[in-house]
Amino acid sequence: MSVVLVTGSSKGIGFGIAAAFARQGHTVVLNGREDTAGLDAAVKKLQTRFVGNVMGIIADLSDYSAARDMLAEIERTYGPVEVLVNNAGTAHFGLFGHMPPAEISKILADNLQTTLNASHLAMPGMVRAKTGCIINITSVWGVTGASCEVVYSAAKAGVIGFTKALAKELGPSGVRVNAIACGAFETRMNDRLSAEDKAGFIDGIPLGRFGRPEEVGDLAVFLASEKAGYLTGQVVNLDGGMV
Repeated sequence: MSVVLVTGSSKGIGFGIAAAFARQGHTVVLNGREDTAGLDAAVKKLQTRFVGNVMGIIADLSDYSAARDMLAEIERTYGPVEVLVNNAGTAHFGLFGHMPPAEISKILADNLQTTLNASHLAMPGMVRAKTGCIINITSVWGVTGASCEVVYSAAKAGVIGFTKALAKELGPSGVRVNAIACGAFETRMNDRLSAEDKAGFIDGIPLGRFGRPEEVGDLAVFLASEKAGYLTGQVVNLDGGMV
């Protein structure tokens, strides 16, 4: 069993991923940025449902020193991270021309810098062990672009480029890097949508529904497994056929 870190995992897709790994008996570390109560509740849910080790750490991973401290705490407690799932991120809906510079920087930091920081800190242990897996959670908007989510689309496209490049760099060391490009999912992030907006989204999804967080978890578990041992540098669209 592996030591698995899932960033941004107190709720939504991140929690679905963490639960999928905990269900398999892995040691799972959850992470949140500031909602201590929410993170504690998520950890307790997994500890109640599953037998393996579960812990939670509050850290803003866009801050490199905070990310470094988190990875050091994990290593002291369980050993090096063997599977890293970069899920942390936030969205902004609105016209690019109306976004203040501070919000632009925040969206880039929350979605791209967090991924760079956690990967930079986790990969040395993987390289030493000549094994490991990094899974980056991106979006179909990083593939196609989305009006009114321009900076979010740019950040997620950056995650895709990072995935492909890092896979080439780490492949000779036995470390695999892949990404999951998510479509529309049943998460709090999409609760802002009206019933009419959701119906419009669903009309554009061939499978006729939003995805469920646990479905991202199931795919992440597969990508981290030996069954995907020859798969690296890939971006898997999980979108019900939307793109």
